[in-house]
Amino acid sequence: MTGYTYRRLFRVPEFTPLFLSSAAHTAAQTVSGLALGTLVYRATDSPLLSAVSMFGPSLAQVLGATFLLSGADRLPPRATLTGLSVSFAAATAVLALPGLPVWGVFAVVLVQGLIASLGGGVRWGLLNEILKRADSEDGSGKDSKSGYLPGRSLFNMMGGLMQITGYATGGALVTALSPRPVLLLAVLFYATAAVVARLGLSVRPARASGRPSAAVTRRTNAVLWSSRPRRLTYLGLWLPNGLVVGCEALFVSYDPDAAGTLFACAALGMLAGDVTVGRLLPPSLRPRLATPLLLLLATPYVFFALHPALPLAAACAGLASVGFGASLVQQERLMALTPSELSGHALGLHSAGMLTMQGVGAALAGTLAQLTSPASAMTAMALASIAVTLTLKLAARTDAVRTANEVGRVSAG
Repeated sequence: MTGYTYRRLFRVPEFTPLFLSSAAHTAAQTVSGLALGTLVYRATDSPLLSAVSMFGPSLAQVLGATFLLSGADRLPPRATLTGLSVSFAAATAVLALPGLPVWGVFAVVLVQGLIASLGGGVRWGLLNEILKRADSEDGSGKDSKSGYLPGRSLFNMMGGLMQITGYATGGALVTALSPRPVLLLAVLFYATAAVVARLGLSVRPARASGRPSAAVTRRTNAVLWSSRPRRLTYLGLWLPNGLVVGCEALFVSYDPDAAGTLFACAALGMLAGDVTVGRLLPPSLRPRLATPLLLLLATPYVFFALHPALPLAAACAGLASVGFGASLVQQERLMALTPSELSGHALGLHSAGMLTMQGVGAALAGTLAQLTSPASAMTAMALASIAVTLTLKLAARTDAVRTANEVGRVSAG
């Protein structure tokens, strides 16, 4: 499957329904997040509560990663993805109820996070399985994982397009109407995602035998975490990304009337980064670009200390989000370091950890904004992301030197 084009991906059986279902789900998350953040900010005038309402479901991912993640490989994919979208539709309908108190909003957000903790592992594990099977049938080898990066790149591009459209449309609808009708629109998108998954995906067994349980989840997490190269890859996927998402979580409080524009520009930059990494860069060059892309992800937000006007702020947000393309390189490395039978769990742990850190980043950024200002908090989060990226690069380089020295001693002996 090496050299697969995006067009050929859509000819792989089940790729298209998984893609369309994920697109509807992403659109629902985008418009509901902006509507909910605006609703809470109007009710409380709090940057912290607004940020947590948008990214709060991510905080609950750590509980799912601890207790539920073994289900990513031990539950039938079609039924699980359908059930997840139906559950999100029901929870979002509750959020749209008039008179729901703020504590009620956060209770529903917590439930959404617990439900979502399974989503990443099931969806990306199924994607990996679909493309790996196509690789095998294509003669590329039973254990080939060459299709995952272009497939995931295409999904990331779709996510960027859905976010651009969702934030632009959602921002306009929130301004013209109110947040609650936009939440009802998200319910419709979630229902669409459920229908497409149910009708478009085939019934297939779970990838691993046995029942999902908290004990199995903890044991598999320990296996995945026991490898230092995998640990560094996970930390690189989680920490710099989460800190920068904390910057994005302050868009509403930085400029309430232009938050949709800032989110849309950030999504456009993410789309550009995914296209560049997934389609334009040669495979030999990609591994060397993870650190530069992570530095690009954070650096433009340092300039928010100067309180840039909307055009410059939007340009900074767009440029920074090109750096999200680093995650494709890092995920490719993670798959190379992980046995096939643990791929769903490994990708689920990546997704849950990333979203958890995004929630932590949003809460931390909101707290700093309460104490200082949104612009100052964004700068502080960006500087922290840069420091973490450089520290992880130094650790990886130290490991490489140590390994090279050990190999040299063995050869000399």
